[in-house]
Amino acid sequence: MIRQSLIMYGVALVLILIGAASLLLLLREGGPARTYVLRMVGIMALSAGVLLAVGAGQMQRWSVGG
Repeated sequence: MIRQSLIMYGVALVLILIGAASLLLLLREGGPARTYVLRMVGIMALSAGVLLAVGAGQMQRWSVGG
């Protein structure tokens, strides 16, 4: 079960980095469509990464029994 948790943590890290990068790209000027897409992708990827990391932690805790 540890291997699955590590994979989940890795995917969560990638999602968090993509989300943070998308939100940081909002600092540059752009049109309304670009702003909308970057905001939506950033928020969704960041929240998916956080939730996946929490799920991985709970799965690891459950598998260890503590």
